Formats: sequence, C-alpha cells, structure tokens
Amino acid sequence: MRISLHGTGDGIRVRMRLEVNRRRWLALQIMLGILTAQAFIVGAWAVCAPHSWYTSFPGFGMQWISMDGPYNHHLASDVGAFFLAVGAFTAAALYFMDSLLARVAGLGWLVFGVPHLIYHTFHHPDGMSGVSYGLSIAAAVALPALGLACILVAPRERRPVPELAPFTLRFPRRGGSSRTRPPR
Repeated sequence: MRISLHGTGDGIRVRMRLEVNRRRWLALQIMLGILTAQAFIVGAWAVCAPHSWYTSFPGFGMQWISMDGPYNHHLASDVGAFFLAVGAFTAAALYFMDSLLARVAGLGWLVFGVPHLIYHTFHHPDGMSGVSYGLSIAAAVALPALGLACILVAPRERRPVPELAPFTLRFPRRGGSSRTRPPR
C-alpha cells in the first residue's frame, strides 16, 4: 500500500493506493475480450449457418475448411457449439473480472489450441495458397498463445481492488477568534 500525504489549509489530505497492477488487469480484459468475440463469431456462424461456415470460413474470399474434406453438418454444428460454450465461459471470466476464472478460461483455450495448432501445422490442404495457409497457421497460433497469456498475465489478486477515496484529516485551529475557542 502506498500512502501519500498533502498538506492543505484545513489539515492533511490522505490518499491510499493499493499496489494493484492495473496494466495486467487491462491486458487481461483485452485478451479475454478478443477470445470471447472470436468464439461467439465463429460459434454463432457454425451453429446458425453450418454449410456457409464450412464453405466460406474465415471469410474475406478464403476457404480454409472446405479444402480439408467433405461437409458434415453434425461436425460443423458441434464445432460451433464448442466455440459458443468456451466463449460463454470466457465471457463469464471477463464479466466477473476474476483472475481465477480467467486462468481457467486460458487453460481451456490452451488445451484446445495446442492440438488444433499441431494439426494445422502438419496438414497443408491441397489447393490452399501459401498466403492462406500462413494466415491459417497465424490464426491457429493466436488461440493457445492468448490462452497461455491469460494464465500468465492474470494478476495474483482474485479481483481488481477499487481505489480508496482520499480523505482529509482536519485539525482544530489554534489562536483563532474567541468565537472558535472553547470556553475555559
């Protein structure tokens, strides 16, 4: 805890600041936000329009999934449901701003992301351009990297501690007018 004192005309202004790493909380919020948005976008797309997701994921004219095998409605819907579930847990960690939940969410992304990355690293579908393959690998790296970062960056304290409001210690004035002096 850091305490600062500042003299005023009335007394002493006291400000107490807890040693909380606000940058870690901000970084954690950003990472959880990225993972949540990504999970909900991919998940909703795969659940609501599985064939569209299969033929045109990730969008922008690229097709990463359809080059890898035949369409399977059940598999596409299940992948979407998985992303929605992990996104919901990640969103809960973000909403409650709990470092323990953030670490668990990060662990979930890491456990999913490492095998996903290994598969995509060693499996280059025929017909996929080098640029598209490179982007797919970068996207596959991002998931476990952000998951690991959530584990490592999450602050020690479970929740962010609000900063205490400053207060002023007021002292009685000496030698003032007779009206302010107590009677003897």
